Amino acid sequence: MLEEVRIRGLGVIDDAVLELSPGFTAVTGETGAGKTMVVTGLGLLFGGRADPQRVRPGADRAVVEGRLAVDTDGRVAERVAEGGGELDEGVLILNRTVSAEGRSRATMGGRSAPVSLLAYLADDLVAVHGQSDQQRLLRTDRQRSSLDRYAGPELARALSSYSAAYRRHREVADELAEITERARERAQEADLLRFGLEEINAAEPLPGEEAELLAEETRLAHADSLRIAATTANQALTGDPAAEVQADVVGLLAAARQALGAVREHDADLASVADRLDEVSYVLGDAATELASYAESVEADPARLAAVQERRALLGQLCRKYGETADDVLAWARDASKRLAELDGDDDRLEELRAEEAELAGRMEELATELTGLRTQAAERFAAAVTEELTALAMPHARVEVRVEPGEEFGPHGRDEVELLMAPHPGSPALPLNKGASGGELSRVMLAIEVVFAGADPVPTFVFDEVDAGVGGKAAVEIGRRLARLARRAQVIVVTHLPQVAAFADNHLVVRKSSEGTVTESGVTRLDTTARARELSRMLAGMEDSELGRAHAEELLEMAEKARSES
Repeated sequence: MLEEVRIRGLGVIDDAVLELSPGFTAVTGETGAGKTMVVTGLGLLFGGRADPQRVRPGADRAVVEGRLAVDTDGRVAERVAEGGGELDEGVLILNRTVSAEGRSRATMGGRSAPVSLLAYLADDLVAVHGQSDQQRLLRTDRQRSSLDRYAGPELARALSSYSAAYRRHREVADELAEITERARERAQEADLLRFGLEEINAAEPLPGEEAELLAEETRLAHADSLRIAATTANQALTGDPAAEVQADVVGLLAAARQALGAVREHDADLASVADRLDEVSYVLGDAATELASYAESVEADPARLAAVQERRALLGQLCRKYGETADDVLAWARDASKRLAELDGDDDRLEELRAEEAELAGRMEELATELTGLRTQAAERFAAAVTEELTALAMPHARVEVRVEPGEEFGPHGRDEVELLMAPHPGSPALPLNKGASGGELSRVMLAIEVVFAGADPVPTFVFDEVDAGVGGKAAVEIGRRLARLARRAQVIVVTHLPQVAAFADNHLVVRKSSEGTVTESGVTRLDTTARARELSRMLAGMEDSELGRAHAEELLEMAEKARSES
């Protein structure tokens, strides 16, 4: 709710602070004191049109600042956070400035914000009903949502089922459109995948194959050098059979072993050396055997070398296209096979989607028809209730209608177009609210609508200006009674010139005009019970100190208190 509003340099207001509270707040004052500027200021605070002509003469700008208590876990707090603003212990600070040149700026929670964001927040914060300010319920989308809440749980269940079918239908339709529109691209993608898979399957790469091929190519390319090296090493170990004198490592080692073997039993240290020579002899013998075998196995094979080089070149081409290694190429092939299966299955998927779309369309048709029926029933009840309220608000001949017309296109909330209409006189055609009523009548119509919608349209703060224009007596009492009833569920701020309305308020503010014709900060005063009686006396008789007027004012306050307790 609104806790405090400060207005500077707006119209005749120089500097005024309004301390607000829950329940019903009445704002009164003499003509020209600036009561309506309070509503104008609230309109600006919540994104209303900036009119530089409203800036007070002599001031360079008009400034409106508001303090609002908001739920830290609610939607408003979430929207403020999305806009970069911050709450101060559950309090939101809004600021709107309009320069005399027409420039406008806004801040929200300490952060500069577009004016449109203030208007966006206003949908969840306040409903301003004034002669020229925003009219929340004049928007057909708000009328539809309010009627839906008024209709109750049966429509809520049907709307939930419809919304689920609508969302799924959109998903299916989008997927169908995507598959259909991208058919050529998907066919081209499938062709590229098939070509790649055919190329890989033809090559049949193996995991780690390129490392093995590289090793084989290196060995074949150096076959002669490897064979000569092995043969030379073998001869060094075992000697050359064709030589007349054997001078080889194995022969020399045998002579050493024989020499030590004859005396090893006489010295343990020498026996240890002889044992190590035995071990070396065995190792060298094995190495000589392996070298001989290796030398015989190594052969130059130009044909095989060419085949290995060709295979490596083929794998290189695949790696340049599909991955750095043969393993990467095989991984690409696996992914490509899965994707190709998806693309090839599009035809089957199309048939499934078309069938599901047709089924959902039928379901939406059925649920939309049910919604139309439920809305029509609720519209009849609502129109009758508002018309009855208008009779008590000095509009006995006015008739409110709610037109529910099914459209051709399905939307998120069905296909119904909902519009509130009013016929001010018998025989006159029912017109949209902003065309069927004058400014004062429209405020009363809005009051009647808000009273009937109370609880169904959970806006925390309502502001009314000129709601009592052109009425008096009993009708004024009924207006006050209904404002008090609405204030049980929300904060209600009313600018009024009728004492019968102001008497029902929980909080009474008076705007007084200074001798210079401006309103200063001290000019907005919260009245206690005694001061309220004086103000009501002034409104009744034009004289604050009239004993008769004071008695009548006290009687009004007692009547209002009794009416509030009984209703």
